[in-house]
Amino acid sequence: MVFTDDTEGALVSAVELANSAEPPESMLTTAELAEFFTRHGYTGTLVGDQAELDAVRALRSALRTLLTSSRDDAVPIVNRILDDAEAVPRLVRHGDTDWHLHATADDRPLHTRIAVETAMAMIDVIRADELSRLGTCAASDCDAIVLDLSRNRSRRFCSTTCGNREAVAAYRARQSQ
Repeated sequence: MVFTDDTEGALVSAVELANSAEPPESMLTTAELAEFFTRHGYTGTLVGDQAELDAVRALRSALRTLLTSSRDDAVPIVNRILDDAEAVPRLVRHGDTDWHLHATADDRPLHTRIAVETAMAMIDVIRADELSRLGTCAASDCDAIVLDLSRNRSRRFCSTTCGNREAVAAYRARQSQ
């Protein structure tokens, strides 16, 4: 494991949310938001209405900027998110999850909780100088974010689909020579 469970979870969910703005776009319905909420183990309030979906979708661009920033550029973004949310870290335990940090109350809006959890995760990434674990897909026609949690830092594609498409293109190019 590269990071703690809660850090990895926050990074995985932030990358998924940021990438939902990439073609083919997803996170289009309140049902998709509810599935995202459950899949990533968020706690607290889920209103599940269109306004909440719109607020979460509006966060995607800011998450992309944060996740693709340099180390020094990410710091003021993290600090601003935490300041705007009046984040106060506290230890919590819920469900099967042992003690970990939350920095905002469970009744805060979902988009705020996502932003703060991402910022808290990025603190670990910045402090460990591990921003190289975040990048963009190596596929020529994809700009999705890649989170590389592998030991050997070998992940280059956002999905097996992009990796396979690039491999097929390379194979066809070799065959045509």
